[in-house]
Amino acid sequence: MRPLFSAISTVTIAAALLSQPAFAQDRALSFSVTGGAGVSPSYFGADDHKIGPTGSFGFTGLRFGAVQLGDPDGPTQFAPGTGLRGAFRYIAKRKGKDELAGLEDVSAAVEVGVGLQHTADWWQVYGDLRYGVIGHKALSGELGMNLIYRGESGLVLHAGPRAEFGNARFARTYFGVTDAEATEAAFADAAYRPSCGFHSVGLEVGAYQPLSADWGVTGTLRYDRLRGDAAASPIVQQGQRNQISAQIGLTRHFNLRF
Repeated sequence: MRPLFSAISTVTIAAALLSQPAFAQDRALSFSVTGGAGVSPSYFGADDHKIGPTGSFGFTGLRFGAVQLGDPDGPTQFAPGTGLRGAFRYIAKRKGKDELAGLEDVSAAVEVGVGLQHTADWWQVYGDLRYGVIGHKALSGELGMNLIYRGESGLVLHAGPRAEFGNARFARTYFGVTDAEATEAAFADAAYRPSCGFHSVGLEVGAYQPLSADWGVTGTLRYDRLRGDAAASPIVQQGQRNQISAQIGLTRHFNLRF
């Protein structure tokens, strides 16, 4: 009887605690998930494009008792204020064939990280830092600024400059040529070891149109120009410094209370 009494007591205490209003009010998580399709260069520095699925994750806010990050109760799209944001990017596999004959394959990568942003009614600045949890195991990030237009229907337009950077491991993964590859690749005369730094600058324009409180349509068009050690890479020299990408997707907002 004693184990049964202990189990009943534990369940009763837990139920009583979870039924308190403070728990429902003090714990919240809000985020957004976007899925769709896009067109982008086949790899960094490519002169051709591919069409495929795209996705992104956006963190809005977390409240757990006295701890709060962002604003879990506020609007989810370009919400005014200062706070953290989620950072996510998927980089497709690069195959060492065709124009890159002689180079080894580069595995697909998933980058996850966090950013800091400040958003006003008509402008925004932000910085993101990501780590390749799958794939390159390197650090990369982005700095950006937006001008914002907010329409009466809920439409949000944004446009502004972008600057991408990465550490030396990231640069060597996507722009470097090893000694072994240099002996095999027809376009590389010698090994190339780029260093860390900003590898591209560009401009993005985008739009978000809400369909309901929880759903919306997101679209972006982006131009990047590779620079520095990235632009000097044999991979880019036989490809293209100018990179254009676009995507459109359906966004679902989640506002959880637990």
